[in-house]
Amino acid sequence: MQDEPMDPFTGDPADPAAGLDDPDHDAPLDPLTDVERQDVLEDLADLEIYQALLAPIGVRGLVIECEDCREPHYFDWDLLRGNLRHLLSSGRPRVHEPAYDPDPDHYVTWDYARGYADGVHDTLSEGTEDEATSRD
Repeated sequence: MQDEPMDPFTGDPADPAAGLDDPDHDAPLDPLTDVERQDVLEDLADLEIYQALLAPIGVRGLVIECEDCREPHYFDWDLLRGNLRHLLSSGRPRVHEPAYDPDPDHYVTWDYARGYADGVHDTLSEGTEDEATSRD
């Protein structure tokens, strides 16, 4: 007779507790490569631009589709910035959970933010070109 309840994740490769008995589970990860570190630094720089452009129109942060749980995760600007800085310093992402009852209307994807920033840049560039042409 078994004293403990049966583990519902027995044999499941996605068992959330699979690494708990692994002695290497808490072993330090390899540091970020130079390319990975540069990518995170670029994300931080982009994040500053996106916040400067989007926060004044009511966007509270970014939504990211989580590869692990396949659910959208909503990050306010400061939380996402903190997560990226943590990744830079530790080499590993923070544990995360979906936000409690976020309003999806106040969050945009990285791609949307990038496209918005590109559109603003292009509009400003066209205005500069028009001014130069009108002076000639």
